[in-house]
Amino acid sequence: MPVITVIGDGQLARMLQTAAIELGASLRVLAAKPDASAAQVSADVRLGDYKDLDDVRLAIEGSDAVTFDHEHVPNEHANKLIDAGFNLQPQPAALIHAQDKLVMREKMKEISAPVPPFAAIESVEDATAFFDEVDGAVCLKARRGGYDGHGVWFPSTREEVETLVEKLLGDGVPLMAEKKLAFTRELSAMVARTPSGEARPWPVVQSRQENGICVEATAPAPDMSDELRKRCEVLSVTIAEELGVAGVLAVELFEYLDDNREPTIAVNELAMRPHNTGHWTQDGSVTSQFEQHLRAVLDLPLGDTATLKPVTVMVNTLGADASPEMPVYQRVREVMARFPEAKIHLYGKDHRPGRKLGHVNVTGEDLDNTREIAELAAHFIVHAEWRDGYSA
Repeated sequence: MPVITVIGDGQLARMLQTAAIELGASLRVLAAKPDASAAQVSADVRLGDYKDLDDVRLAIEGSDAVTFDHEHVPNEHANKLIDAGFNLQPQPAALIHAQDKLVMREKMKEISAPVPPFAAIESVEDATAFFDEVDGAVCLKARRGGYDGHGVWFPSTREEVETLVEKLLGDGVPLMAEKKLAFTRELSAMVARTPSGEARPWPVVQSRQENGICVEATAPAPDMSDELRKRCEVLSVTIAEELGVAGVLAVELFEYLDDNREPTIAVNELAMRPHNTGHWTQDGSVTSQFEQHLRAVLDLPLGDTATLKPVTVMVNTLGADASPEMPVYQRVREVMARFPEAKIHLYGKDHRPGRKLGHVNVTGEDLDNTREIAELAAHFIVHAEWRDGYSA
């Protein structure tokens, strides 16, 4: 039985556990605490700090492959572990492009992948010069560590840029800036690739964000030309190949209108692991992103990525401002009774406002009906009330 160690203890590692069971593999988790999301369901849990090289080395001893459910493991640790003979996938040479936003954009430019104009920001003068260059359409980003809307700022005036950059650089935050695009929607082009070079993309997904957090994903992305859809899929494979990615890669994209008012795309972010916009694959694809990621890091043949129904909608269940009195499993029961087609996935996390506590997948034939069911189900799990006034 192959042993795969996942560095990280969140919901992504938790859902990899299910896939590992079905593949006949043993999943080990390096967790910070015994009640972490993944640790709750894993038989092989090693407690430790992913930033501590000795903790990581002890956890991965005897593993056939080592992978991640986040991008924050120090690359110097990963390189030492590879030198010691461990099979880390993805490897640091690829992972750095998901860790450092400036490095990623420089690489995208090098391989002719579309990205907005950008610049390194090492001084207030750099920032104001870029502000002038893009006529004030500035998005300022922390090069490392930002996620779910954290580490992103939109200063609206030159004075605001000066004040913000001076403070952030003074606090030791490495910065970059890029031109803020008037995008029409956000897309996600996901692909899996093995170390030996096989790659398979999934259909392109449309995602919807609120407060920087993905709240909904629709697969395949509606109202998209075959030409643009194909371009997105080819781009995801090209990036995976050029960067040498092994495992799942999510290429987050902006769709916007070019000078001819035609839809086009630009790369926003990369994630080298299973991704929120890929949760739909659990119930809407022949092969889920979690099974495919494990296949990829073990260098097994990849599974089919075709859809099972014309449309799948995934809606996250985010913690409400206050936790409803109705117990969560009663809420789940109510949703199951009304919508037996809804597939509910829970992460075993305590309530906190805005926290990702789970998601709902619904597959169907009609986009509007499928989306309505998914949104109603997720809303009830979050708030314990039917948004449309339904009463059993």
